[in-house]
Amino acid sequence: MTLLVMGLSHHSASLDLIERAALDADGTRGLSRAVCSGDHVRESVVLSTCNRLEVYAAVNTFHGGVADVGEALAARVGVDLHDLTEHLYVHYSDRAVRHLFEVACGLDSMAVGESQILGQVRAALRRGQEDGTVGRLLDPLLQQSLRVGKRAHTETGLDRAGHSLVEAGLDGVEDVAVPLERARTLVVGAGAMSALAATTLQRLGAASITVANRTAARAQRLAEAVGGSWLTLDDADALVAALAEADVVLSCTGAVGHVLTEEQLLAARAGRGDAPQLVVDLGLPRDVAPEVGALPGVTLVSLRELGERLAGSGTGAEIDAAREIVVAEVDSWVAERRAAEVAPTVVALRSYARDVVTAEMDRLRARLGADLDPRTDAEVAQAVHRVVEKLLHTPTVQVKRLAATEPGGASYATALRELFGLDITDVATVSDVLRSVPPDSVTTTGAAPTATTEDES
Repeated sequence: MTLLVMGLSHHSASLDLIERAALDADGTRGLSRAVCSGDHVRESVVLSTCNRLEVYAAVNTFHGGVADVGEALAARVGVDLHDLTEHLYVHYSDRAVRHLFEVACGLDSMAVGESQILGQVRAALRRGQEDGTVGRLLDPLLQQSLRVGKRAHTETGLDRAGHSLVEAGLDGVEDVAVPLERARTLVVGAGAMSALAATTLQRLGAASITVANRTAARAQRLAEAVGGSWLTLDDADALVAALAEADVVLSCTGAVGHVLTEEQLLAARAGRGDAPQLVVDLGLPRDVAPEVGALPGVTLVSLRELGERLAGSGTGAEIDAAREIVVAEVDSWVAERRAAEVAPTVVALRSYARDVVTAEMDRLRARLGADLDPRTDAEVAQAVHRVVEKLLHTPTVQVKRLAATEPGGASYATALRELFGLDITDVATVSDVLRSVPPDSVTTTGAAPTATTEDES
């Protein structure tokens, strides 16, 4: 098995298409199970965020895996595969590992360096573990990606490299509404992004924070954490009153359909007069009806505008340092996996040598019988054992080194099996991952995926 990644993100598709493809937790589970039902896929996990939908799959073959994942992806998001293909990217083997590590570090995010993606990767892994769609390849690989992401944020200034989406949405708030220290704010939703919004508002000194959520308990918990007040979204009058009071509204619920409508904002505007209002929509699908942006006094900022604001933010020494960590971690992962692949051959070779020594010693004992005293028996057995160990030392060390460092290094293990007639079917494998293939990168922009070299990706 080896790793295949297929998906679409803000790099390859419009936010309108990403919005159409957005999946909730149940949707990602359904897609993951559908992918695993393919003939060429053994494991899968789905990562769905506000700016990406990706399938990570352990596949037996590249072309079969691409077909299985592509068909399941198109069926689940309700977009014709032909129309979807031109927006998809595909990575395979080493390049797929690198992509995952970059995603976990926040290097591939709209807000470069953001750390919320770590929680999203962790949640995707947990769903895969609960559903049994991750196994010997994806489970350790995703766990390693979390460690790489943490390392990048700990050892570099990556957190400072780019604004979070929340901070980007608040840029220039004093120009369109009021200075944040005088702003009354409303946070709609109580999930991870909404919690980030609330804590960011608290850190930046917002005058007041109100949390509105469908579930009262979660709204209350988040509000108490930031010293604010709360209400439930099903209390229509309270919601309109909170909207009327708020100078700044940040919404991110993940709900299907608009949570804040033109009618609600019109009613709220009646209570605000000419007072300006900033509404930041961080939801995907969108929480706020687009018509709200045309209302007098309202400035609506959506993910599309945030993407434009954040374009080109992935530069600087911090980004370079994080990328160096990713490259080193990918090299280490691939080397370990390739070395692990030859372990069954090494075990089989040593077992074969032990069997030969045992057989020859048994034949010697049978021929000499009583003439072979115990001390001589032990000395001969020890001498033969040392000879065999010396003969095996160099080839076993070299085959591990070559497998870990040379492209196609596993071919040396294959040669050993052929030369000695080794059967590894009964040998317990260390891992069944990342079969030795060239470190290909595959990127598609159009109907047919084409393989490229690492340097071309």
